[in-house]
Amino acid sequence: MYQSAKFWDKVADKYAAAPIRNEAAYNATLDRVRAVLNASDTVLELGCGTGTTAIALAPDVSHIIATDVSEAMLAKGRDKARDQHVANIDFVQADAKDAPEGPFDAVLAFNLLHLIEDMDSALADIAKRTKPGGVFVSKTFCMPERRNMIWWFIQLGLPVMQAIGKAPYFARLSITDLDAAITRAGFTIVDTQMAPGKDPRRTVFARRTE
Repeated sequence: MYQSAKFWDKVADKYAAAPIRNEAAYNATLDRVRAVLNASDTVLELGCGTGTTAIALAPDVSHIIATDVSEAMLAKGRDKARDQHVANIDFVQADAKDAPEGPFDAVLAFNLLHLIEDMDSALADIAKRTKPGGVFVSKTFCMPERRNMIWWFIQLGLPVMQAIGKAPYFARLSITDLDAAITRAGFTIVDTQMAPGKDPRRTVFARRTE
């Protein structure tokens, strides 16, 4: 995954400046995540980007370790946390394999799994870092079932952008692929939701099998 760090370092400024596309839906997802967290929890977030989600959830837990492969993204997260006086987050450069071992009460991976080439290996590493009975929450892009514009872009346009260094690795996952991989890793899926409208991202709430 570190091979994509240069790509994310280059786009960090643009990424940080981009507004949340559907803020109401984002906040609704955060509320659902808060419902499965406790004030005493220690949390690991993988692929934290510039720390927006970690900072939003920090008041609801004891401590968060927010990781990303991009040091440029992490630097922006540290700045935002400092500016917002959030002190219970550590920003650490890491991927799923070499992230702090924990184990953690909760592991979060938003907009990440479809960017990992060996997802099964990453999910195995995530399971090792989740306490028995602990929660794993992910939001993942899944291929639209119908061949709409998004589908055609991923099939035809994305390979061109990847070839010129303008896009990272991007897995063509189906909903069935995603759910099966999470289950194989030793999690029991307890709830799911699709993003509203034409947004094809799937949020999965799962617990590590005790």
